[in-house]
Amino acid sequence: MEKEILRCVDRLKKGEVILYPTDTIWGIGCNALNAKTIERIYNIKQRNESKSMLVLLDKAEKIPLYVKKIPLIAWDLITQTDRPTTFIYPTAQNLPKMIIPADGTIAIRITKNAFCKRLIQVLDAPLISTSANISGTTPPNTFNEISKEIIKQMDYIVPEKYADSTDYKPSRIIRFIDDYNFLIIRE
Repeated sequence: MEKEILRCVDRLKKGEVILYPTDTIWGIGCNALNAKTIERIYNIKQRNESKSMLVLLDKAEKIPLYVKKIPLIAWDLITQTDRPTTFIYPTAQNLPKMIIPADGTIAIRITKNAFCKRLIQVLDAPLISTSANISGTTPPNTFNEISKEIIKQMDYIVPEKYADSTDYKPSRIIRFIDDYNFLIIRE
């Protein structure tokens, strides 16, 4: 796996877009700190830039790097969540403006996929993660359902053997309202 990680890191550092397995469905991604490459993903997906994308981190301890004020309830929810969950935090920081919506929020998920975790560690940066489909179409549940239109626009495709998910569906989404309240956006 380490050779594959190094290959991906090299491409991500060059500003390339990859198709890779996550702990949910296959994602289109790049270094989340590279605005130029993020813009390319918006173009690939034919997605309006007003729709933000989520950021993957390898561990919760990195959240303060990208969120100014973490709601008090966040730490309890993060540690008690047993399935992939994306949390929407109220105060994004240190990320390209194009992935921060007008309300200043940022969607972050701590990945449980071994490949993604290691990729983020070696890259030493968060990853953009967005479903591998054109905006407005149904996200593919498996690699075989990814459209050829998406595949041909990728700079690199991670081999399917690194997919370890058995639950191919988008993550749960929870939005923090304040220090003690949250809203489940998608179950």
